[in-house]
Amino acid sequence: MAILLALVLIIAISLNVLQHFLLPANRSLPPVVFHWMPVIGSVISYGRDPVNFFLQCREKYGDIFTIILLGRRMTVALGPAGNRFILGGKSTIFNAEDAYKHLTTPVFGKDVVYDVPNHVFMEQKKFLKFGLTGENLRVYVGMIEDEVHQYLQTDQAFLSLKTLSSDEYGSFDVLKVLEEITILTAARTLQGREVRDNLDKTFSTIYKDLDGGFTPLNFLFPNLPLESYRRRDRAQKKMSQFFINIIQKRRTSSSHGENDMISSLLGQKYRDGRALRNHEIANMMIGLLMAGQHTSASTGAWALLHVAYNRNVADSLYEEQLEFFCTKGGVFRSMTYEELKKLPLLNAVITETLRLHPPIHSIMRYIREDVLVPSSLNDIFTVPRGHYALASPAVSQMDPHIWKSPQTWDPYRWIDSDFVSSSFSGLKKGTESVFQPFGSGQHRCIGEQFAYVQLGTIIATIIREVELRRDNGVPRPNYQTMITCPREPRSIFYRRRTHQ
Repeated sequence: MAILLALVLIIAISLNVLQHFLLPANRSLPPVVFHWMPVIGSVISYGRDPVNFFLQCREKYGDIFTIILLGRRMTVALGPAGNRFILGGKSTIFNAEDAYKHLTTPVFGKDVVYDVPNHVFMEQKKFLKFGLTGENLRVYVGMIEDEVHQYLQTDQAFLSLKTLSSDEYGSFDVLKVLEEITILTAARTLQGREVRDNLDKTFSTIYKDLDGGFTPLNFLFPNLPLESYRRRDRAQKKMSQFFINIIQKRRTSSSHGENDMISSLLGQKYRDGRALRNHEIANMMIGLLMAGQHTSASTGAWALLHVAYNRNVADSLYEEQLEFFCTKGGVFRSMTYEELKKLPLLNAVITETLRLHPPIHSIMRYIREDVLVPSSLNDIFTVPRGHYALASPAVSQMDPHIWKSPQTWDPYRWIDSDFVSSSFSGLKKGTESVFQPFGSGQHRCIGEQFAYVQLGTIIATIIREVELRRDNGVPRPNYQTMITCPREPRSIFYRRRTHQ
């Protein structure tokens, strides 16, 4: 049997190679990247390091080409023109629901995000934006600062702060810590007091089971008969009911809460006059929790790893805090929303981290109709109906033709124009921008301002309390997860500050 399987495999590979080299290519279609294994295609090369894989493909095939991923034909369009082609395309042709619904609906729930027509999703995004007002963000800064300070005082990873002398170092897993801090701060601010008060072991278990359904495996194979899939489905029902219970109590209470997203959503109506139903609000809250927690935790972890390894930046960040917020008595005062936006190095650290480590490296759409490739990419190709279209803003953000030393984490490039390559003439707006860590077009992330507030306050508070150090470089990215996270080991050494 083993010999027979090996023989079949050899024949399949041989036929695939012969087809690639001997059969005339259809010149009206984008070139197909060579791959040895039929059906499997380029999944190994893409999964190992998608950004470098795309850069290598561009050298051989140009800015537009097709890759095979487990039988799916993915037409990749790179560069600013590629981003505009795919992310700025009509949603009726470049469809996000068809690309992602099978992944998001089992996790977020029915009737939200990609489980509804595009125009309904756009209304839901507007509803969420109403809860992210400047007034709310001003209140959130103090809440986030309190949560981080409390975490540093009580979490097991930092309990040694009370026993270590000022010259002794402890250590912590930065991704684990940021995952916990981001969910605590999001619960305290966006999610509301009831959610924050119920962040116990039971909630954590439900969240973990739900999170287990948001992986590349679930994207590629949405209906496998696995226990993890069953746990995901059970967790979704429990989490949704958890929020529905809160919403029902809010509706019957004279107080609808203050400054949180549930309070905002309770007052919203669709264009046809219909109010949001309880399960819609509940599932929108799940989507907000899941999407925001992953991206912020990853970005925060990457930022602290780079800061810990670049001691000059760490020292300068601390000096920035001293300059802006240290009182004459040597005690730090609280930050304000307006002040947070005006800290040049802190914001440069976050922006540069998002450039080098965007949370999502590939953005996909399903092609519903044959579409001509614009002349800015190629004037003869057609992308057929049934293909997936793939844009990679991450490639634009690490393109050596655009950025000086693109693989180097250098926050000062955002402060001093000399750190930007001569070919980079500024950040273009919209779908053609070479800096899109929050996406662009209709599906641009609405949480950008909150992310900067959350990350800025978390990083600043940690920098105030502890001195960070990492001696053995920054880990490589783990591309096996939906959100690009640092690989293990990702420990950071810390010791307490002596400013107080």
